[in-house]
Parts: sequence; structure tokens; C-alpha cells
Amino acid sequence: MALQLDSLNQQQLTFGRKLWRINWSLLVLLGATASVGFAMLYSAANASFEPWASKQIMRFGFGIVMLISVALVDIRVWMRLAYVIYGVALVLLIAVDIAGVIGMGAQRWIALGPLQLQPSEIMKIALVLALARYFHSLSIEEVGNPIYLIAPLIMVLLPVYLVVIQPDLGTAVLILLGSGAIFFVAGVRIWKFIVVTGAGIAAIPVGWQFLREYQKNRVLTFLNPERDPLGAGYHILQSKIALGSGGVVGKGFLQGTQSHLSFLPERQTDFIFTMLAEELGMVGGLILLGLYTLLLVYGYAMSLGSRSQFGRLLGMGVTTTFFLYVFINIAMVMGLIPVVGVPLPLISYGGTAMLSILFAFGLLMCVHVHRDVRIGRRGLDNEG
Repeated sequence: MALQLDSLNQQQLTFGRKLWRINWSLLVLLGATASVGFAMLYSAANASFEPWASKQIMRFGFGIVMLISVALVDIRVWMRLAYVIYGVALVLLIAVDIAGVIGMGAQRWIALGPLQLQPSEIMKIALVLALARYFHSLSIEEVGNPIYLIAPLIMVLLPVYLVVIQPDLGTAVLILLGSGAIFFVAGVRIWKFIVVTGAGIAAIPVGWQFLREYQKNRVLTFLNPERDPLGAGYHILQSKIALGSGGVVGKGFLQGTQSHLSFLPERQTDFIFTMLAEELGMVGGLILLGLYTLLLVYGYAMSLGSRSQFGRLLGMGVTTTFFLYVFINIAMVMGLIPVVGVPLPLISYGGTAMLSILFAFGLLMCVHVHRDVRIGRRGLDNEG
């Protein structure tokens, strides 16, 4: 009886206990990481808070309030809303393809009054929610049955297709990899990943024919950046120059020549890590990577601490998606992978990316706050 009462108390957390369970150290880490971004945006605007740093600070402040609010909502509510949120994100993606705003040669944004929203950023988190709910409802035997993988595959491939035709190949790859991580954590066998990967490699010659000219140029430039130094190879060559010129300790804050003389393109968004490395050197880059590492450690530890499969899958999916953001952006600016449009989380300028990341961390915090809540596999009822 005592055990049952204790279990009931764990299920029905009071508002005060939820606040007590919030991991404030994680919020401090998020603030420290975002502050690096504020400083870089201040530098990118030549020692001015306008036009980027001030807006980014306001978005972060709003995002932290949103994060705490999301964390305090019962995790079972987010489970109930998972498919609804996925459906809304899917509708927004379709709306982008019909009446989206074109920017930098791609149709990725949708105008909602004065706001411009990038639905692909929302879909990354919505898909994690939906897949976590789906796999939570399956037994180990059902996860091993290929028939039960058809529905989640459709859930993944549909938004991937809509993102590819925007076109935004980088985000499509990120969605695929993040979804694959949830399939793996859910218990899908390794041999199935090998089969899918093999099929994907075999389909490369066919897929190459459907790539747009600039996408083909990005791949060819990745293989040989010097083939078009003033055209397709300009971004990555300038990025490498800036990275190398920073040395160990950098040229000094506000002293980056590649960025402040406008040789470095997109210094406030995709290539902001390059500017950081030029001004603060390898030391500054390692400090940022250290902050990211701590965030990942917190994320995976909090995910594994959940008693519910939904909580574990949701937390692992959110944390892995965050890792992919970091890895792909930094690998891109270092020339390790082709240039793709993936921002550096919490650092790059961008409203939808910042708020979607903080919403995702709100879900992760929700998993931590409700770590003792048990959710039945076949429904939303509790297991006591």
C-alpha cells in the first residue's frame, strides 16, 4: 500500500515539486552558450547590438520562459498532443510549398503577419515527438516486425520529401538522421539500418540526376574547393582561411579581418563558428565545444533517467537532434562535409531555429521533471 501511495504521489506532482525538479544548472549552461552567440553577433555587426544581437537576446529570453512553461506541463499531455503537433507542422510544410516566401534561392519560410516562420525547423521537433509516441506503444516483438515500421517510415519520408523540394537538402538529411536515431533507440535491429543504408548508397547515381545545379556544385566543390574559388568554392575557402588565421588564441574580439572586411559570407548565421575561431582562436572554439559537450551529457543523462519509454525516446531524440545540428554545422565550415544550410544551435542568428531548440530543451526538461511518471504502453493510463 505504501508503495502504491508513493507511486501515486510521483504521478501527481504539484506545481511546487515540478519547479523544484527543474534542472537549473542546464538553464545556466544554455544561457552561457547563448551568450557566446550574443557576443559573436555583436562582433558581426561591428560592435553593435543592432540588427542581430538585440533581437537574439529578446528571443532567448522569451524562449527560456517558454522552456520552463513546457517543462511544467504534464508529460502525458505532450504525448497526447504529439500527433497533433506533427500534423500542424506537416500542414505548414505543405503551405510553404504552395505560398512560401523565397529567400536565398529557396522557398523555406511562410509569412504569418509580421513573422516569418520556417516550418522545417518545427518539423524536426514535431517528428521526434510523434515517433516517440509511436514506438512507445509497441512491444519489443512489434518493433522487430517490419510491418510495424511502415507507418513511422511514412511519417519520416513525407516531411523529408517536402523539405527536399523547397529545396533544403541539409535539413532533409538532418531530419533523416535524427529519426534514424529514434528508430535505433527504440530497438530496430542493426541489419535493417545496413539494408537501408546500402539501398541509399545504391540509389546515389539515380538521386544525382534529381539534384539542382547548385547542389551538384556544392558536392563537387566539397571534393575540390579550388575548382571555382570565386564562385561555388568561395564560401568554404574563406571559411578555411578564417579558421587557420585564428591560430591558438585568435586575433582578438572584434579584430577578425575575414569577417569585418566582409570576406566571410553569412557570418551571422551558418558561418558564425568560423568568425568565433578567427577572433578567439582554437581556445575559444574548444570552450564552445566544451559547453556543447556538457549540454549533450546533461541531455542523455536526463533521458536515461526517465522511467517511461516515451520519455526516454523523446529525450534521446531531442538530444541527438541537437548533436546533429552542432556536428553538421561545424563539419561544414571546416570543409569536412559539403556546405548545407544548418545553423549552429544557440549561436547562429535566427528566430525559428532559436525558439525550436529551446522548445526542444523544454521537452527534455519535461522528461526530467516527470522522470518518475509511468505511462502504459497501450495507452495514456498510468502503470502503478
